[in-house]
Amino acid sequence: MRWKNLLALPVLLLPIMITACSGDDGTDGVDGINGTDGVDATVSSIALSFIGRYETGEFDESAAEIVDFDPATDMAFVVNANSGQIDVIDASSPASPTLSQSLDVAADVATAMSLSASDLGAANSVAVSGNTLAVAIEADTKQDNGYIAFYQTDGTFLSAVEAGALPDMVTFTPDGNTVIAANEGEPNGDYSVDPQGSVTVIDVSGGAASVTAANVTQVDFTEFNTGGSLSLTGNVRISAKAASVAQDLEPEYVAVSGDSSEAYIVLQENNAMATLDLSSNTITAIRSLGFKDYSIPGNEIDPSNEDNGVNIRSVPVFGVYMPDSADTFEFNGTTYIVTANEGDGREYLTDAVDAADCTAQGGFDFDDGDCFHYLDEIRIKDLTDNGATIDADLIARAGADFQDSDKLGRLKVMTDLGVTGACTDLATTGQPGTDCHYEALYSYGARSFTIWNSATGMPVFDSGNDFEVITANRLGEDFNATNDENGGDDRSDDKGPEPEAIEIGEFGGRLYAFIGLERVGGIMVYDISQPESAQFVQYINTRDFTVADVEADLSQAGDLGPESIKFVAAEDSPNGEAMLIVGNEVSGTTAFFQIDLITQ
Repeated sequence: MRWKNLLALPVLLLPIMITACSGDDGTDGVDGINGTDGVDATVSSIALSFIGRYETGEFDESAAEIVDFDPATDMAFVVNANSGQIDVIDASSPASPTLSQSLDVAADVATAMSLSASDLGAANSVAVSGNTLAVAIEADTKQDNGYIAFYQTDGTFLSAVEAGALPDMVTFTPDGNTVIAANEGEPNGDYSVDPQGSVTVIDVSGGAASVTAANVTQVDFTEFNTGGSLSLTGNVRISAKAASVAQDLEPEYVAVSGDSSEAYIVLQENNAMATLDLSSNTITAIRSLGFKDYSIPGNEIDPSNEDNGVNIRSVPVFGVYMPDSADTFEFNGTTYIVTANEGDGREYLTDAVDAADCTAQGGFDFDDGDCFHYLDEIRIKDLTDNGATIDADLIARAGADFQDSDKLGRLKVMTDLGVTGACTDLATTGQPGTDCHYEALYSYGARSFTIWNSATGMPVFDSGNDFEVITANRLGEDFNATNDENGGDDRSDDKGPEPEAIEIGEFGGRLYAFIGLERVGGIMVYDISQPESAQFVQYINTRDFTVADVEADLSQAGDLGPESIKFVAAEDSPNGEAMLIVGNEVSGTTAFFQIDLITQ
């Protein structure tokens, strides 16, 4: 072996040992043309400023929910759940928007589908593509199938088709050829009727005016039922009360990839995301979103509304993302999904005159006219009231007094996660009994926004405790306020600032995420141009916390309860400046913000 190595050496050294004779230098070439002078590098960002709002004057009636915008007509379309209609707002002057008209969707659909207007409920969602408007409207009985209505953006009714039960959100694919609706399929109050959650896919490539039932595909989740051909991935949250997986899955929101090939269906109550292949109109996967550990540095929360103000700290509790809204963007060939991690419990009840009436209806708890049939949330201090036990290791990490109200006692957690034992009552009331043993605690939402890799389903960025820390620093004692009255620390025991709405916009060559905080109010802005290292840019809140009675002095109270956000690029804006339009559910206002480029 040594001889072989020695024989190899000359071969390796040969190129180094060979030398060549140098030739004479050639004639110098002609000088080239001077290049363009360089410019100093600058760091740019954006700043939002409030410019105007449209006021319905309706307090806490959901008079301004989902918004979209048509650049051709300068009209904003706003879901007014209070009236059940779509308000069309003239935004040609964003500083002073005015109501142009309202679309009576129930009346139009009833005429087109040979129904009575009383068979239909409120509009839930609106979306614009080109000169076409799509509106989701529920049935008067929410467990019945709803409809998707189509209009021209000038308000002319075009057509309507049947969707699934409780169409809660509607959107167009980026190419404009397909409309997708998330049908929540929510049970009725006594849980006697629980329709399947589903997704409605409508081919509008031939024009919305000619759409019929033949252009509609209803996509369900039955293949994920027991014995089906597909399986859930990870710890997808399925209620013990549910008759089947397909009935328990509740689509909340739809985000679509930039190439219109896939849709991502948010299953909020299930803490999961479904992937819909739009070439075959089939669900290919349902993945759990996992959990967020509030004991990790950077993830701290304030878990109590009775701890005398801001007290953001590490706690042995997990957050369950449970997003409400979502959007997508592309980076380096990968589609990323951004989510606003609101959280949502399941509470099903009917009206009752007294406890006896509630019992006769099959309910388990009567409270001031409400008869509860199912409830999957409980305060930590109440976990052991009916005999459930808590693991000693958890108590050791939380502290012996962790069930006190100024510690973790007030925080609402899920009854069906982190629990072992038979826990038989979970399948009936949703509440724990003596056969329940809790080894971990899981609360609603994640008080953050998250960026997910759509291919792997893994998070690449989460805003951690930013929202609570920033609002605490900015608002002081008004931190974690609720949205229908002023006064701080009201929502710490629930879902904190409660991120509800999210929208992505490109401005100045960079990508930004805009996140609406439903409870405390305001918009968080992040630069997400580098998905794994998103950066906080701005927090703006147009709410007036000094107003003593927000209902009585609604015009002075400002914007309460942001529910949805629409980004409008400068080239599409009526004043030539990029802007945001925000629908505020509690104040019934539609707010307009200008976006300016700033250099640093």
